[in-house]
Amino acid sequence: MSVTLTELERKKAHAKPKTRGSGRWKLILTNYDLYLLLVPGLLVLFLFKYAPMYGIIIAFQDFNIFDGFAGSKWVGLDQFEKLVHSEEFYQVFVNTLLISVYKIVLLFPIPIIIALFLNEVRKAFFKKTIQTIIFLPHFLSWVIISGLFINILSPSGGLVNNMIQWFGGTPISFFLDNQFFRSVVVFTAGWKESGWNAIIFIAAIAGIEQEQYEAASIDGAGRIRQMLHITLPGILPTIILILILRMGYLLEAGTEQILTMYNSVVYQSGDVIGTFVYRQGLGQQDYSFSTAVGLFNSLVGFILIVAGNELSKKLIKRSIW
Repeated sequence: MSVTLTELERKKAHAKPKTRGSGRWKLILTNYDLYLLLVPGLLVLFLFKYAPMYGIIIAFQDFNIFDGFAGSKWVGLDQFEKLVHSEEFYQVFVNTLLISVYKIVLLFPIPIIIALFLNEVRKAFFKKTIQTIIFLPHFLSWVIISGLFINILSPSGGLVNNMIQWFGGTPISFFLDNQFFRSVVVFTAGWKESGWNAIIFIAAIAGIEQEQYEAASIDGAGRIRQMLHITLPGILPTIILILILRMGYLLEAGTEQILTMYNSVVYQSGDVIGTFVYRQGLGQQDYSFSTAVGLFNSLVGFILIVAGNELSKKLIKRSIW
């Protein structure tokens, strides 16, 4: 027995210490089939997300479509100076921030409330029916939704204006009035996405241990108290994480949505960075300037996401990387 122990000690002393790198390669080789499954997704990501990024060089050129990348004149940071001194961009930047902040403040709590109350529904059929109804708008395109609300809010025969007139009011042109356009944008975004966004909070609630509810019920806590003292604290880390990450998309106010809804009359209140890039790039064929605007938008968004991720690490010890 003593001989065996001595041999083991000798082998242990001469054994090569395991490094972190060797363990990682061993893990990869052991699960090589799973890593192979990643290859198609990574290829698609590279081809459609990273490969086209070389096009940002035209933000530093006076790009001419006939001369191409090689023949166009290099202008350094001139496009960015034009961006900083553009009064139109200042208005667009303010519109983007306002619409984005309205969406966060007014719409972010709605999916949480939906998830909390859906969790209290005990009839499975009723619960599934509600979920189907509130998830459905997410699958409709913005073109369909825009057409739907243009008819509902029409000043000539629209449902809402008929009700306003019935109460003695004057018809409102919601899509042609700068005073109401942002409200329409925020409301329609909430109608389309609130139910779908509730999914992540419903999943977080499903992870709460049922024993907590049973113990609270034995102690006499009602459904409202269980919701406030068990469910809500249970999903609080998820709420904070999603909120911080949402802050990273502060300059994304809903380009596709607004493009299908707005017109030149409401540029003052509805033109955002995404639509401004579209108008400048395809409308006026100023590709270099629109690329500079897009690059500025992406850079600010990247900084906000990294900052939000770091803040999430410090506050709730959770992050996306």
